[in-house]
Amino acid sequence: MVWGGPLIVEGQEGPDEAPAAELPQDPAAAVEEAANTIRDLAFGFYAFLPRIVLVLLIFAAAALISGGVQAALRRTLRGWERIEAASALTRLGVFVVAAVASLSVLAGDVRAIVGSVGLLGLAASWALQTPIESFTGWLLNSFRRYYTVGDRIAVGDVFGDVYRIDILTTTVWEAGGAGKPVAAAQATGALITFPNWEVLRSNIVNYTRDFPYVWDEVTINVANESDLRYAAGVIEAVARRVLGDEMVTAASRYQELLEREGLSFGVEEVPRVFISLADSWTDCTVRYVVPVRTRRHWSSTLILALSEELGKTEHAGRILGAYPRTEVNLRPNWTPPESGPQG
Repeated sequence: MVWGGPLIVEGQEGPDEAPAAELPQDPAAAVEEAANTIRDLAFGFYAFLPRIVLVLLIFAAAALISGGVQAALRRTLRGWERIEAASALTRLGVFVVAAVASLSVLAGDVRAIVGSVGLLGLAASWALQTPIESFTGWLLNSFRRYYTVGDRIAVGDVFGDVYRIDILTTTVWEAGGAGKPVAAAQATGALITFPNWEVLRSNIVNYTRDFPYVWDEVTINVANESDLRYAAGVIEAVARRVLGDEMVTAASRYQELLEREGLSFGVEEVPRVFISLADSWTDCTVRYVVPVRTRRHWSSTLILALSEELGKTEHAGRILGAYPRTEVNLRPNWTPPESGPQG
């Protein structure tokens, strides 16, 4: 009554209440029943044991077969760049066959497990969606060669040099850029790991796969009163002196790549200067091609050479430096307005 439970008086059970089941009174019978249950389980395990042993033998044979096939592929296709992907697919196929054979042995009939395997495969595809996509991205990259170890790439927000390619992830040495501690495209020392499903979802920019060079530009600002034709000639002469030899090899290789793909437009083999108008000065932009990882070195070298050349007295009066300007118009007959009455 204190805990709020129902008050039951002997002889006043409800009409729907049945008396509690009586416990077995013979301990020997209970022991015998438990022993029979354990005996049945043991007999069932002994009967199932040969199937378990056969399954273990199947997987052991699959491991031996996959290892032998992979070794044979590596010996036969030693120079093939996609050998790792082919080996992985071979190993996966052998173990899939082994798994199906094992399920057949355990179930006793393949048709009995087809529905179960389908449901399990559907559930696994949902639960392991990201790893499956990453593995697919790895396979696709292995066969299409979007990037390899050592390439400089940009994938999504990641920019750097490929350090390691695993089945599920890719690791790169980060290179600098906007918003990073290192502003230029040079190594920052950080390692970035991203999932391989980025291959399926993002644009992949490879700066070194077929053409390890990059087109770059340096802009010099000159005043509008300068002799622009003369200024462009001086700047181009300096650029050719600094970059001429370095650019010939890159331009020739670029031309070969274009001709191989059926593109017939020409490639400049020397630096060129292009002129464009700005707000209050003129931009003289030098365009050239250099190795991708030494871009900052060559731009710094070119800027120093141009600064030294344009500072010479022989160019005084013909090449004027740009500077900010403010135009002020004076009105000679201007008179201040009369001030109103003070309140």
